[in-house]
Amino acid sequence: MSGDLARLDATAQADLVRRGELQPIELVDAAIARIERLNPQLNAVITPTFERARDQARSAALPRGPFHGVPFLLKDLGAHSAGDPFHAGMRVLRDLNWRESYDTYLAAKFRAAGFVFLGKTNTLELGLLPTTEPAAYGSSRNPWDPTRSPGGSSGGAAAAVASGMVPAAHATDGGGSIRIPASQCGLVGLKPSRGRVSFGPDAAERWGGFSVENSVTRSVRDTAAILDAIAGAMPGDPYAAPPAPRPFAAELGVPPGRLRIGLMTDAPGGMPVHPDCASAAQQTARWLEELGHGVEASHPDALVDAELVRAIGTVIICATARAIDAWSEKIGRPIAAADIEPGTWALVELGRQLPTPDYLRALEYTQRQSRRIAQWWADGFDLLLTPTEAEPPPRLGIFAPRADNLLAGFMHAAPFSTFTAPFNASGQPAISLPLHWNAPGLPIGVQLVAAYGREDLLLRVASQLEAAHPWAARRPAVHA
Repeated sequence: MSGDLARLDATAQADLVRRGELQPIELVDAAIARIERLNPQLNAVITPTFERARDQARSAALPRGPFHGVPFLLKDLGAHSAGDPFHAGMRVLRDLNWRESYDTYLAAKFRAAGFVFLGKTNTLELGLLPTTEPAAYGSSRNPWDPTRSPGGSSGGAAAAVASGMVPAAHATDGGGSIRIPASQCGLVGLKPSRGRVSFGPDAAERWGGFSVENSVTRSVRDTAAILDAIAGAMPGDPYAAPPAPRPFAAELGVPPGRLRIGLMTDAPGGMPVHPDCASAAQQTARWLEELGHGVEASHPDALVDAELVRAIGTVIICATARAIDAWSEKIGRPIAAADIEPGTWALVELGRQLPTPDYLRALEYTQRQSRRIAQWWADGFDLLLTPTEAEPPPRLGIFAPRADNLLAGFMHAAPFSTFTAPFNASGQPAISLPLHWNAPGLPIGVQLVAAYGREDLLLRVASQLEAAHPWAARRPAVHA
């Protein structure tokens, strides 16, 4: 049964419970068995909470939401759950066995949807790179090729979902950390609009508004239904995305009409784009034309801007320095260089040296360029199509710092976030779809970007592409 369930998405598993064919505890026990069997190969789940999960699955108080009884994993960064370990990829918090005493609003919404938390997934320290190789817990591995990265920083989540451990998992995205692992592991990864999902009660925004939270899934219908469950403003939120006119799940199968779509295969940062990634976007463009859409070579000129890349970097560097200070305050002692990874500490030192006006200047610049980027949509385009990344899934180890350059890993990150990070700055929704695999059998994602607040349009077109070119039958080498 466990292997059969591994092939079902979250919606299908919830339907089994709804029809009375299975009980939540059966779903949970089967998922635990899959995790115990596969995790030694992938190192995706770092903190199992299996007995608590079993207790929740047996409880009559388990919420009767749309995913009643479906097993789920939280990333060890972002949303935290009451009583469970929470380490943000940091050795210092792991060694303290740090736990949070309450659910964030997002964790509470996942619970209300009926999900059962089986544990925490691996993530890089503070989510700073497009890989998942933290010193605290070791490397997660890609189920399509365990010598390669599953992406990051939500790589543990993506490896767990792609391998069939669970049908969906929580993920966060500050520069591509939902879309990059989705691309590298053959999943659907939607970065929602800024303000669509609340960061409360702890934070108003993260990384100057760049960061968002959602999930990685194997189907567009799961992505839509999960977004319905977690979207919406909460008390104290400083801003919110415009409410959707109807449930996101209702957009599936709705004809989007003939859309005007721009195609961009040259990287915004100017670095080379691997032929596999460019051809994936070009093939998707042809498929969109077959579906009746108009596709033309076009993109916002403001994307091709080296200063925007530097401004985004400045905001992230300063936010990293503040994160270490905030954690120092929380644990009651200063976090020192010996407590965190050398690359992280190098960023912290840079952030502490930057004057406050430089940070504000960088924010102002990203906001100004975001208006220029958004104008392209206002001028008549509906969607932008790009590769999700400029390179296929990389081998593990390429992001490691060097003794002579502690920031070398961050330099290697550029090809993997060049197409994703600009839309963290602009706040627009963007989705990575698993439509292509290269000759060695590695997933190559493509990205669609919509105007702010238009997740509905993304989901319509994503479901159209999924129906025309389905991916559900594909299985990685490591799978339940």
